[in-house]
Parts: sequence; C-alpha cells; structure tokens
Amino acid sequence: MIAAAPPVPTPRTEEPKIFLVAAEESGDRLGAALMHALRERAAVPPRFFGLGGRDMTAAGLTSLLPIDDFSIIGVASIPRRLPLILHHIYRTVRAIVSMRPQALVLIDSPDFTQWIAKFVRRLDPSIPIVQYVSPSVWAWRPGRARSMRGVVDHVLALLPFEPEVHRKLGGPPCSYVGHPLIEQVDKLRPSATEAQRRRADPPIVLAMPGSRSSEVRLHADVFGEALALLQRRVGPIEVVIPTAPHLLPLVKRVTAGWEIRPRIVADPAEKQAAMRSARVALAKSGTTTLELAVAGIPTVAAYRVSPIEALIAVGMVRVPTFILANLVIGESVVPEVFQWACTGARLAEVLVPLMSDTPERKRQMDAFARLDAIMEVGAQPPASRAANIVLDLMKQHSAAAGGR
Repeated sequence: MIAAAPPVPTPRTEEPKIFLVAAEESGDRLGAALMHALRERAAVPPRFFGLGGRDMTAAGLTSLLPIDDFSIIGVASIPRRLPLILHHIYRTVRAIVSMRPQALVLIDSPDFTQWIAKFVRRLDPSIPIVQYVSPSVWAWRPGRARSMRGVVDHVLALLPFEPEVHRKLGGPPCSYVGHPLIEQVDKLRPSATEAQRRRADPPIVLAMPGSRSSEVRLHADVFGEALALLQRRVGPIEVVIPTAPHLLPLVKRVTAGWEIRPRIVADPAEKQAAMRSARVALAKSGTTTLELAVAGIPTVAAYRVSPIEALIAVGMVRVPTFILANLVIGESVVPEVFQWACTGARLAEVLVPLMSDTPERKRQMDAFARLDAIMEVGAQPPASRAANIVLDLMKQHSAAAGGR
C-alpha cells in the first residue's frame, strides 16, 4: 500500500493545479503543446506539476523527476528496470495524492502510466484522470481497454479509428483529437521545385532505421545491404538518413562501412527538407511510416526486434498489419518486411518497383491522398481539442464535488 506524503502547501492563488506525466520525449512534446493550449483556454491559467522533459519544463512544468531516468521501452526491458520503475511510480503517486490536482493527465507510456492511474484512483477517486494517447489495444492485449475503464475517465486518441475500438472493447470514453503530424503537413509536402527533385536523378532515398539506439543497431546493417543492392539494380542513388542529434554519433559509426556513403542530417528542418525531395523511403515500422505517408513518399517498412519480443508479437498481435500508415488508411498499401524475412535482398526487391511509375507506386500515392480526409487535416489543432476535453472534465468533476 502506498502511503500519502505530507500535504503539499496549497498555493495562495485560485489557480487550478494540473499534474502531467510524460515518460518519453514524444510524450514531452505532446505535453508541452497541451500545456500551452490549456493556458490559452482556461478561465484561470492553471499551474502545472508532474514529470516531463525539456519542452514541458520550458512550458512551465514544475517537474518531479527528469524523464531520462525512466523511459520505458519494450516488454523485454521491463524486468530489468522493474525496481526503478516501481520507485518512480511510488514517488509520483505520493506527489499526486498529496497535491490533489484538479486533473491528472497521463501521456503515453502505458506500462508506466497505467500503474499510476490505478494507485491514484484507489487512493483518491475524486481526481479526474485523462490518458493522452491510447495504448495499442487494437493491436495486442485488448483486455487493457476494459481494465482502463475503472481508472481512466477519458482517453484522448491520436488515431481516428481508436474511439470505435474502445467502444467495441468496453473501454473508457475516447475522443479522437488528432495526430501532431496533421500540423506538419506544410513542412512535409514539396513545393513545385522540390516535387521536380523527387522525379530527378539521382533519386533521393531516405533510410530511417529507428529513433532509439537499439533500433538503429538492429536495422543498420540490413539497411546498408539493401540500399547497396538497390543501387546495383536501378543505378546511382543518393541516401539520406534523418536522425535525432543524440543518435548522430551512433548512426555515423554503424553506417561507416556501408557501400553507399549516406548523408546524415540531425536538424529537424534538414529532415523535413529531405522528406520534401525524397522519391522513396526505407523505414523502421512505427510512427515514421505515418509521417512518410502524410509527406506522400512511397515506403517500404521493416522491423526487427529481439527474439523474445518477436515471439511475443507473433503470439499476441491481433492486427493484420504492423504498419501504422496501413492501419490508419485501412488498407495494406505499405509493404512490411518483419524479423526473419527482413534481409537486404528482400528489402531491395520490394523497393525497386517504388522507384519508377509502376502500379505499386501509384497504389501507395492514391492511398496517401486519402489521409487528409481520414485524419481531418486542417481542422482544430490536436492540442486545442485535447485541452477542451480536459477543461470540460475538470468542470464536470468540480461541479460533482461541489466546487473543489
């Protein structure tokens, strides 16, 4: 049983308190955007407490811990990091229950945040809890949706099909607020000059082996082999690897032996410029595939994980495709090459038809053209939608509690 810490002194102002928890960089960006939107829309600007990184701290968060201490990635990593995870859950729950915020917003990282939700709900049921980013209940462990209903008041979904999934699975109320990518459309799609570069030679091929060091190591060699084979079949190509600044030394090291010397870019503006001019992409499966689809770049998706994670996935995954772009479009248009089939020869084989005007390339381009309507591009920004729901939930709970 988690004991409550001594009460945190109540601020002298009437500002509402909102506690946010983000355990990874992507969640930190979502949290910062939500904080800005909440501050703009609230009748009285709230004070923000919780766990977050650089962006949330810059937006005004008083952070309990740095997120670098407890980023939780993959099923296989949980047993090794369990003592640290439990320690952070304990500290976080104590802080929340002592503070009694007007709302608790848990952002992504369900292996961490759902335990926080369970303990907080048990110790203080009066605190409204919002989950920002739905766990992938549509892909595996669907029972999580029903178990969330007892501890989460509302789910803010990034993907348009998720509210219906939660309804069918008996999950909590769920609203589609939009994916952050829909605000990046103008930065991802080419100008007339860049569209000409997409068709020009040598073609630019994006290689995106992952956003985490473990993913880069798993995919680097096979990506290098595939691109070398591709060049032998179609002629000279220009390879560009967009990556994060902290991964730059690793990416340089693991690509040093590639037959084709890639151009590596770590600046976000350079990455977007490369995407606006690229003809095709070879990418690790994940959110990247949706980003490439929004940018209109025909893609081959690859995915390698540890052997134990591969066995778990084969036994538990419930969807016909791993590719996020395919799931959002509702059609398997992006080829996926998974685990044991993920060889340089196979990747090159499926890349070749995408390099020219073929039925395979046209099929992807036609499917990507439907994304604006599916994802509601041009509608209210995702953070604004999310903020409105959080504020409405706070008002409902305040009214039910007599204005707490």
